[in-house]
Amino acid sequence: IDIQTTPFTVAGVGDMSGDVFGNGMLLSPKIRLIAAFDHRDIFIDPDPDMARTMAERQRLFGLARSSWQDFNRNVLSKGGMIISRAEKSVKLTNEAAAAIGLAKTTATPFEIMSAILKAPVDLLWFGGIGTYIKAPSETDADVGDRANDPIRVLGSEVRARVIGEGANLGVTQRGRIAYSLAGGRCNSDAIDNSAGVNSSDLEVNIKIALASAMRDDRLTRQKRNQLLASMTDEVAQLVLRNNYLQSLAISLTERRGSANGRDLGLLMNVLEGAGQLNRKVELLPDDATFAERYASGKPLTRPEIGVLLSYAKIVLFDALIASNLPDDAVFNPVLSRYFPAKMQRTYAGDISAHRLRREIIATVLANEVINRGGPAFVISMMNWSGASAADVVKAAMLAREGFDFARLWAEVDKLDNQVSGQAQNALYARIGSAFTGLTRLLIKDSDTGLSMQEKGQKLAAAVKALKPVIRSIMPKDLASDIAALETEFVSSGIPPALASDVAELQALLIVPEIMQICEETKDTLARASEVYMTVTQRFHVGKLLSAAQHVSTVDSYEAMALSRAQDQIASARKSIVSRVLTGYRKDRTPLEAWLSAEPQRMSRLSTELSAVSDSGDPSVAKMTVAAGILNDLASA
Repeated sequence: IDIQTTPFTVAGVGDMSGDVFGNGMLLSPKIRLIAAFDHRDIFIDPDPDMARTMAERQRLFGLARSSWQDFNRNVLSKGGMIISRAEKSVKLTNEAAAAIGLAKTTATPFEIMSAILKAPVDLLWFGGIGTYIKAPSETDADVGDRANDPIRVLGSEVRARVIGEGANLGVTQRGRIAYSLAGGRCNSDAIDNSAGVNSSDLEVNIKIALASAMRDDRLTRQKRNQLLASMTDEVAQLVLRNNYLQSLAISLTERRGSANGRDLGLLMNVLEGAGQLNRKVELLPDDATFAERYASGKPLTRPEIGVLLSYAKIVLFDALIASNLPDDAVFNPVLSRYFPAKMQRTYAGDISAHRLRREIIATVLANEVINRGGPAFVISMMNWSGASAADVVKAAMLAREGFDFARLWAEVDKLDNQVSGQAQNALYARIGSAFTGLTRLLIKDSDTGLSMQEKGQKLAAAVKALKPVIRSIMPKDLASDIAALETEFVSSGIPPALASDVAELQALLIVPEIMQICEETKDTLARASEVYMTVTQRFHVGKLLSAAQHVSTVDSYEAMALSRAQDQIASARKSIVSRVLTGYRKDRTPLEAWLSAEPQRMSRLSTELSAVSDSGDPSVAKMTVAAGILNDLASA
């Protein structure tokens, strides 16, 4: 929903004199504030006139002091009421009772406020102090907010479509989870309020950077303050951008549903094993509860995912600080882009010499990689490859540059409120899958003779060279799948050029291996790619690797066996392609020539491989057998 163009209903806790509630209720001209309460009064406006009530809220916000009692009653719709909480009993109008979903018209203020918390609105907005929603498993004593015991409701009872916690702890974490499992949408208060913390961090780091200029008399305090004021809007945009990506990361993880179980389970186990996470403290499910929830189709909720996202960033930050990665000159632009553009040129030297230089770079990189890859991205890569966190980040940033993911993400960002959220997130998910796959391929890059910048340029050049011909050299069934995906994107409103770029990403993931094959065989990218595609189709490699993504493993050993089998399948394919290209350079159909050298053996192995790939649901055992057969083929 685009809240700047589409009307939406709101109920909340707070009043227009409150910094959080008041600011929030002025952020859109399409707000229809149905009901609210603070520690003094209750406000109900059953059918608000958006323009008039917006103007009245703005007037109250501008007063030195105000309460709901100052709201102009002539602006209220029919049946609107402003009620003092000091009343013992209230006679509600029919319209007021209906607006908040209360079945009776005579009620106590406590009953009215509880009804407001459960009102059928689009947004429940918390701007006041207090904890108003808990889980069925919690007692009021557990919550620890005695003043609001009489009006507190259960998360499963809340009918608002979205909860926004502008105030801290308007809802308990267990209450958020209960609300989410009942179909509601919310984040934790830490996520909803993270922009405030982000603003403070940026402000402090800007002042540290400018302090050296002030000490050297290159900048007076008055001029500094003028500069700070002039950068306000840009700082706000930098902060909002960070939080846009953080919320997007939660949405994309949530979108995967039950498919995120293996990765998030691994993340919790690794962090807990290292003493970096206490599940009980953070109210995350233990292994048994986790397995039970996923088996019953109740994956981790947004509030829980938000906790893991935060921990993933903290742990990655610590790992990067402990490495030499922040000292690599290739990340100097990362430090510069952290600051507003007005500072970047004039105070470049001050930024470069910033005493928290390493910490800023580590923070930006941790945010970028986790926001784009998801909470379990780095841990999963480390577990699979044995690489360090710093190596994973290097590979991720190389992938970002080599495949121009930044441009693709920016183009999808521009579709905000232009296409449906589902269509937009489907694009993000497709790009994210390619980002993950490419990072995985680049982690084990053995070309240590080049700098990161040179590697990125080399990879980008190979992508640029292969992209125009990729569809002409791929098997017809793969080309058909890509065309169908592209058509699906376009039909949902995605611009054709962007739909084409995103649809082709998975096919272009062959580029790193093709580059390695060309280094070995001295062949062209186009010819190596064509043979690679043919081998992939002929021996069902693509089908096998795709099926492996859906194999459920019962323990870490099975997971390791599956990962090993996937590596062996991919390695065997690469060996086959290299041998075919090396041994049959002059043949127009080099794979057929290679197969004809040992026709009986090749036919038998190919038949066995076909039987494995077509034998029903994939399993670790089947993947292991397939890897063995492909290794036999590669050695032929």
